[in-house]
Amino acid sequence: MNRETMNTTQTAEPAGAQKGMSDLFEHALRDMYYAEKKIYRTLPRMIRAAGDATLKRALTDHRDETMEHVETLETIFGQIGKKPKAVKCDAIDGILEEGDGLLEDFGGTEVADAAIIFSCQAVEHYEITRYGSMRVFALALGLPEAAGLIDGVLAQEKAADDLLSQVSESQMKMAA
Repeated sequence: MNRETMNTTQTAEPAGAQKGMSDLFEHALRDMYYAEKKIYRTLPRMIRAAGDATLKRALTDHRDETMEHVETLETIFGQIGKKPKAVKCDAIDGILEEGDGLLEDFGGTEVADAAIIFSCQAVEHYEITRYGSMRVFALALGLPEAAGLIDGVLAQEKAADDLLSQVSESQMKMAA
């Protein structure tokens, strides 16, 4: 088999198997549906472990927002005529697993809250990147309502990240 034949053979796909932007958008929805549900189930451990009252309140409020994000994603699934379905997200599983490890290593120490913020900001940054891309995908697909809903979620994720930064800075000033 010559090189030209090998390349053709390796990249050939059956008719109709090509994926497009709508497939990528649906995958992103399923990915974030999984992620948001998993984050929702994980946040109570962080809330219980947090010592700072402001941090506890921020995490509790964000847990409520996270359930709203799940509902928003379900709405978007409906807008595109799809049933809400999650697809396993190895990235968020890894980020949350790392957070669990940090809680084991630093929970109950003087830096426990800093470790929680460190973990939670990793989650927020993941969500911000995903929702930012999803907003662009929705606009490219001519789905302005979905883009608007995603923009609302994105704003909440950015606000949560900003609040975590403020709590962290406040803690560092108090420790100094």
